[in-house]
Amino acid sequence: MSNTQARPVESERVPLKARNVYFSWDNTPLHWVPGDPFATHTINVLHLLLPAGERWFVHVYKQALPLIEDERLRADVIGFIGQEAVHSQSHDEVLPHLREQGLDPTPYTAQVDWFFEKLLGDRTLPPGRARRWWLLERVALIAAIEHYTAFLGDWVLGAVELDRRGADPTMLDLLRWHGAEEVEHRSVAFDLFQHLDGSYRRRARTWAAAFTTLVFLWQRGVRFFMENDPTLTAPRYSVKDFHDRGRQGVLPATGAMLRSIPRYLGRGYHPSHEFSTAQAVAYLEASPAALAAERAKPSAREAA
Repeated sequence: MSNTQARPVESERVPLKARNVYFSWDNTPLHWVPGDPFATHTINVLHLLLPAGERWFVHVYKQALPLIEDERLRADVIGFIGQEAVHSQSHDEVLPHLREQGLDPTPYTAQVDWFFEKLLGDRTLPPGRARRWWLLERVALIAAIEHYTAFLGDWVLGAVELDRRGADPTMLDLLRWHGAEEVEHRSVAFDLFQHLDGSYRRRARTWAAAFTTLVFLWQRGVRFFMENDPTLTAPRYSVKDFHDRGRQGVLPATGAMLRSIPRYLGRGYHPSHEFSTAQAVAYLEASPAALAAERAKPSAREAA
């Protein structure tokens, strides 16, 4: 294993901006992957985790901004903050649609809110070393989480089996628009961590905490959805179901997820060496939700 930090791939870096999007959920069924409640609800967990999680990202990064001494990185972080704020709002807007279909996510989202706002929130610490330590821990956690959001973003951009099975196009667009921006800004969290700290020990420790927590929260979210789905009388779900759907292509493959672990933990890791910014930007330029928001903009004459 190399001890040398890999150089970023400059061609993979683009200026970041928040994009307006417009989604209408009127025609999206509860089981938007037809005939597959398990795959539907496994992905639906994103709508429960991401609003609170990305609000937390924004909150932590606003605290980190005054510590950034590199102007290009500062611009990247500001772009990242803008994108994550829109992501949070867009996934939040799915929740009323779920309630209308008889699946109220409030009991679970209340737990997620507590996790990010209380357990990982600000603490009453004296200024100086202790306060900086807690900020760096959270910056490192975000870097680890962003490794997986980029992995999921890349996966959904290429998940053609979802199209083949007739998955709801609006939900696919939300997932792919979001996933494309995760790929687009995949290096920002890691670069910020390296800029402020870069400790390999902290990177490995916070990866373990982030991975364990994500697995725990995700399986709880799937269980919540399956057990509260009003259309299911005898819900069945297991790790084998996840593995099987991964082999079929409607969920991420277990093997691919596991192989991503040593890459992040490699001492020479840099996110720009994974995935494709060009693929992400190409989707963002064609996203129906982004195009709909652009068409909805009032012209200069109308605005006046």
